[in-house]
Amino acid sequence: MEMPVCRPADVALLDRYMGSSAATSFHARRFARQEAGRSTYLLAWLDGRPVGHTELRWGGCADERVRAARPGCPEINALAVRPETLRSRGIGSALVRAAERLAHERGRTAVGLGVADDNPRAAALYTRLGYLPLTTYLDRWSYEDHDGVVHECADPCTFLVKDLLASPPRNT
Repeated sequence: MEMPVCRPADVALLDRYMGSSAATSFHARRFARQEAGRSTYLLAWLDGRPVGHTELRWGGCADERVRAARPGCPEINALAVRPETLRSRGIGSALVRAAERLAHERGRTAVGLGVADDNPRAAALYTRLGYLPLTTYLDRWSYEDHDGVVHECADPCTFLVKDLLASPPRNT
């Protein structure tokens, strides 16, 4: 399985194979942040098609309380594996490890991620990977549907952090 950084030509393939719930491509917005130097958009490829993605946001979580609790901590965001039949096969774990390696290579001492309170499966994965709770917060986000209607959302979450000095990323 390959874990490259997103390239311009990948955006249309991500929309095709992984979907985009917005009128303006979810993947194009993440790629634009990468191009602006604010993030790195990592992809998982299997048999020539994208099957997973995550965005490593160098500025950290959007929530001010989270950033204040752990300054300088980049955030792993938008981790997804599709189709669902490919979940629990190590793809998500591999994406997290790839993001950890990037953060470590850039001299970051920790990396974090938010997990929705109603997603115990993801919380269990992150715990297995060595992430510990830092703080709770309300994750606010919006999306534009195919009719152009913007929907505002808020999910209760817990921000988890992994100390990269205590547990350096593996190269597998």
